[in-house]
Amino acid sequence: MSGTFGNPRPVRLFSSHFDGDLLASVMPLPAPTSRFSISSPWHSPSVLSFPAAAADRLSVPLHSELRFPRRSSKGGALVISMASGESDSLPIYGGVFRPFEEIKQELALVPSGPDKSLARQKYSEMCEVALNEQINVEYNVSYVYHAMFAYFDRDNIALTGFANFFESSDEKRDHVVNLMEYQNKRGGRVKLQSILMPLSEYDHPEKEDALHVNNFVRFAAMELSLSLEKLTNEKLLNLHRVAQQCHDAQLADFIDSDFLRKQVGDIEKISEYVAQLRRVGKGYGVWHFDQMLLQKKVVA
Repeated sequence: MSGTFGNPRPVRLFSSHFDGDLLASVMPLPAPTSRFSISSPWHSPSVLSFPAAAADRLSVPLHSELRFPRRSSKGGALVISMASGESDSLPIYGGVFRPFEEIKQELALVPSGPDKSLARQKYSEMCEVALNEQINVEYNVSYVYHAMFAYFDRDNIALTGFANFFESSDEKRDHVVNLMEYQNKRGGRVKLQSILMPLSEYDHPEKEDALHVNNFVRFAAMELSLSLEKLTNEKLLNLHRVAQQCHDAQLADFIDSDFLRKQVGDIEKISEYVAQLRRVGKGYGVWHFDQMLLQKKVVA
């Protein structure tokens, strides 16, 4: 049979002997020429030509089947499968998957050296370096929080609620472990960097009154915590940008789902604490806020 596409293009059907009605038409296909192969349950295929006058405009998707009823006591249906005559360079929709052909390039990329990662795939050096930098940032923040915990836990400071709040450095170390595990999962190498020694004293040198010093400390500590959380968020956003620039969807999703969403909540919470501390004033207000942190078991 001869028919045409929406842009007139000839179509030829290769069929077994046909004794039925044409019940379908064919739509435009990407290939300049396409062919139909017909399988029949009652006899082997052969070529059959249909008069052009009998053809209607055909309309079926690529690599689909056309079924025609057979006027015969044997029953059954005539099945037509369509395949594109286009070159292998074009996308194949519904085509045969040839795994051994497609993995040739991947096989060539499998490292043979004992010091090379076998799991690494589509993981750029830029992403690896940026992830190691984030590990260092999280370690430094954890180190500062641990020093602040030790300060507020002193017997002459005795603000247990603040101490428990900054004891959340354990959570920051959990972030580090999470990042390290992901680095290894992607075939990267964890490279730890130097950590600077944090302050151990938070007294203001220009203040003499002990009460005033303590009030300054609770302001400075919480504001420092807010600054650290914002810095961490900025570094995470930078890591996310690197992942996007390298078209690493997996790393971008990991940073977004495991870190960035929670980081926004942490910034909001500490911002509220800074605002509240500025309102409570000296003396009893500081103690009351400390008790609130203690009872709620709030962590940074």
